[in-house]
Amino acid sequence: MKGFNGKIIQVLPTLSFGDGVSNDALAMDAALKRHGYQTALYAESIDKRLPKGTASYVRDMPWFRKKDVILYHLSTGSRLNATLPHLEGRKVVVYHNITPHTFLEEYSPLFGRLCRDGRKDLLDLKDVPEHCFADSEFNKQELLEAGYHCPIDVLPILIPFEDYRRTPSEKVRGRYAGDGYTNLLFTGRIVPNKKQEDIIAAFCAYQKHYNPKSRLFLVGSYDGMEAYYGRLKAYAEALGARNVVFTGHIPFDEILAYYTLADFFLCLSEHEGFCIPLVEAMLFEVPIIAYQSTGVTGTMGEGGFPLKEKKPLEVAGLIHYLTTHPGLRQELVRRGQERLQSFRPQKVEERFIRCLEEFL
Repeated sequence: MKGFNGKIIQVLPTLSFGDGVSNDALAMDAALKRHGYQTALYAESIDKRLPKGTASYVRDMPWFRKKDVILYHLSTGSRLNATLPHLEGRKVVVYHNITPHTFLEEYSPLFGRLCRDGRKDLLDLKDVPEHCFADSEFNKQELLEAGYHCPIDVLPILIPFEDYRRTPSEKVRGRYAGDGYTNLLFTGRIVPNKKQEDIIAAFCAYQKHYNPKSRLFLVGSYDGMEAYYGRLKAYAEALGARNVVFTGHIPFDEILAYYTLADFFLCLSEHEGFCIPLVEAMLFEVPIIAYQSTGVTGTMGEGGFPLKEKKPLEVAGLIHYLTTHPGLRQELVRRGQERLQSFRPQKVEERFIRCLEEFL
């Protein structure tokens, strides 16, 4: 901070309640304040559930000064993307990845268009920032492939671990805890790139061939993806899968409860920029089985069982094997705890501040 008397200003299209990008921006703001920086946070859309004064609207942004630093969170298509080059101040892009539109357009033309526009904007902005933060090595490689030539630091998403020490929902735990079922869990929005249909297929094979007393929790909102959600429900019914629970959007204490109930965290996603739920599973000592793709590979590291393929019968057999060999299951938990150390908030915060100060 020595010699810097400007303001660190974060700008993003949407500041939502519980969204990974929004949570990262809020955690960064808190970290900057702890280190004595003057900060501001602006968004086009602000979730009304956030405390009053958390952020201001983009339409109310003042003129910035050349010495100010703008941290711009890039994760979707937005009119703000085209505004960034014209803002005064030193520009730093925080890249969270943009889902390829091909995953989304069949189920939501709007989401598909936003992501298609965002991918175009990613290319158009390549000469704008002086510096970039990418929250995974995968995201850094995308920036390099898009032609970004400024310095790029890999900075994991800043996850406040203390948030996960809150009391889990007794209502959810009372409904499912202690009934002898093996519970598989995946958390994340119901969207096609996360491939919930592959999870359902693997679960159905496990339930049919190994353990009829099993249950699948698919925790996440399907707002805007109702067509995909409907197809998933029909698919589970067609396969004959029982006890597939779609929670929809739920309060945070209920999400925590599902983690406490889980025997395995199963991720078969085909596109993730970072995948926060992997870190959450590690926090709750839930063993992870995950398909190696995109940002999943780097975030999980050695902290789970990596799948090179995701054939339903093979995944089902693996779950059964780990269930019947508790020593191996515990080894996955141990590896998850080792990997978790890389995401300790104090460690990530120190890296963030160090990289920022080197930039300044």
